[in-house]
Formats: sequence, C-alpha cells, structure tokens
Amino acid sequence: MPQFEYRVKTASGRDLTGKLTAADKSTAMEDLRKRNVTVFSLKEQNNSIFSKDIYLGNPVKTIQFIIYCRQFATLIRAGVTIVESTVILAEQTDSKALKKALLDIHSSLMRGVPYSQAVLDHRKIFPTMFVSMIRAGEESGNLEGTLERLAIFFEKQYKTREKVKSALMYPMTVGILAIASVVYLLWAIVPQFVTMFASMNATLPVVTRIVLGLSGSIQHQWYIWAMLLVLGIAGYQLMKRDERGAYWIDYAKLKIPVFGKLMQKSAIAQFTRTFSSLYASSVPVLQALAIVEGVAGNKVIEQFIRKAGDSLRQGNPLSEPLKQAWVFPPLVTQMIAIGEETGALDQMLEKVADFYEMDVENTVDRLKSLIEPLLIVFLAGVVGLIVAAIMLPMFSIYNQMG
Repeated sequence: MPQFEYRVKTASGRDLTGKLTAADKSTAMEDLRKRNVTVFSLKEQNNSIFSKDIYLGNPVKTIQFIIYCRQFATLIRAGVTIVESTVILAEQTDSKALKKALLDIHSSLMRGVPYSQAVLDHRKIFPTMFVSMIRAGEESGNLEGTLERLAIFFEKQYKTREKVKSALMYPMTVGILAIASVVYLLWAIVPQFVTMFASMNATLPVVTRIVLGLSGSIQHQWYIWAMLLVLGIAGYQLMKRDERGAYWIDYAKLKIPVFGKLMQKSAIAQFTRTFSSLYASSVPVLQALAIVEGVAGNKVIEQFIRKAGDSLRQGNPLSEPLKQAWVFPPLVTQMIAIGEETGALDQMLEKVADFYEMDVENTVDRLKSLIEPLLIVFLAGVVGLIVAAIMLPMFSIYNQMG
C-alpha cells in the first residue's frame, strides 16, 4: 500500500509531521481525522529507492531506546494515555527511525490495535523480549511497572556491554598499531639495509635472516599476504554463518586467557538479568527461556539453555541441567535451585545478575591497569626485535673492522 506524508496540529496545539500507510488518500485523510487533529497537508510519498529508509542493524541506538522506555513509563504513571504518550514521544525523540515507528504505532493504536501487537511490525527496533514483557504487562494491568523494569534492564545491559567493549578495545587497538608498525618497518626501512649486508658478505644472525626474508616477502609477494588476509576474514564470516562453526568460535572466545572469563561473566550477567526481568513480568518460564536463548549472544550458552528448556518440559528442575554446564559456576546453579525451592526465582536471578555485573566492572578496571603497561612492553618488544635484527650484524661488522 502507498505511504502518505502528513503535517497536522494536535488537539493540544502541537505541530506534528509523519507518515502513514493507507489504501488511498481519502482513507489516509479519514484515518487522520479520527485522531482529532487538524490536517495541514497530506501527499503521497514517492516510492523510489531514494525515498526509502535503509538501516544497517538496529536503527535505534540503545541509549535512545532506554530514554524512550523511561519517558514512556513516566507518562503512563502520570495518567497520560498510551495513544497520547506515543505522539508525545514521537515528537521528542532524536531518532528518525524511532519517530517513524512510533507514528506508525500511533496509527495502529487509533484503529484499536493493542500496543503489544502494534510494535510487532517494527521488530528491528522493538526486540522480542520487549514485546513479550509488554504483552505480559498489558495482561496484568501493570504496564507502568513493566516499562520501568525494561528501562532498568536495558540500562544495566548497556553498561555491562560497554564495559566489556572498553576492555577489549584497548588491546585490539594496540595490536593493530603493532601490526601496522611491523609492516611499515619491513616494507620501508629494512630493505634499505639489504644491499649493504649483501655487499659486506657478512654472516648474518638467524633473527636477521628471518627479518630480511619477511621483508622481501612483504615487498615482492604482498598479494599473497593480502589474499591470506581476505581468505581469513571470509573464512571467519562463513564459520559464523554456519551453526557448528559459530559454536566453535564462541567456544574459543570463552577459552581465551583472561578475556574468556570476562566474556563468560558478561554472558552470565546478561542471561540472569534477562531471565529475571521476563520471569518477574509473569512471562511463562518456557517462553522466557526461549527468548533468553535467542539473546544470549553465545552459541555455547544457547545450547545449555536449550537443554535446560527441554529438561524443564519433562518436569525436571531448571537447575539440574545447568549444574552439568561448565559455563555456569556453582554460585549460579545454587542460587537458581534456591529460587526454585523458595518460589523467588526472579529475586535470586537478579542477585546473581547484580553480582556478575559488579564483577565484570571490577575485572575491567583491574585489566585496564594491568594491560596498558603490558601492551606497551609488547609493542616496544616487537619493534625492538626488528631494530635489533638490523643492528646486530652491523655491530658485528664494526667489531671485525676494529
């Protein structure tokens, strides 16, 4: 169906622009009038490829979505209707994608579609967890509390992810700089000494011969190195798309010294926080597990969660299969077992999430203080090795001349 661009004034006096989908212009006009607005302009949108919004990944930033959840909860608590809240938030948001989605949701709400159903048409913006918790909030009549819980969840998830990213970014940056420095030295500096060493007919140390060989390879067979790099990246991407390949990549990530433990703790924090939020919002356990499995972010953990769900369907406790999973420490499984026995599973999961989120934060702070000097030494060592490989034979030649 065609899309129409409109400019209207609401009953409260706000100017509003947006888009809606309708069978024709008269249907679009009728839809706008039902909203109790004054229509200033309405025109059909040109459906060329240049007029379409193209987004890579999630078009709405996490922080923008958190603000939306917070403001939505505040408006509902203040007694503002969902329909009016949606219009207000569409006007206030800085995200064009979120604004467009909210205006479309507003159109659906005006037709009597429930909010949880209206957001289903915008899955790239509203994740499955959000939809499930909102649906449970609508059914329980506690939409305000659900929105507050969602805002807290996304805030904590965002904070934990940013902490892990910051811990991984520094060594990656130094690693790239180290590789770039080595390539530059081997490409531009080392070749200047090749002719000199050849003219002196000196016996070169092993390390010097290795460095000169690498330099010659990078200079004359650079296309082979470029091809290997491309093949490596392509192979990695193909492995990620394959179910078994993605599993082994995630398994390897969890086994990386130091950083593997950090990623494991982060994944446990995300699993327990998500599961706690869903369970506290009265989402059925099996449905909650299916959602958690989809957002775990690690194939190894996904597999263990899937096994836990299968075991739960057979009437077994949730904690039993998790006790056999090496990625979940005894603290996690024991707290889950206590939660199942006492009927306070959401509270136990929340305590575990709080513990591991704080543990991730403390681990990142410690790593930053330790990694920085180690990486500086590593970078200096790599560059120093190449310089030493060039200088050693020169010292040897000078000694012989002396």
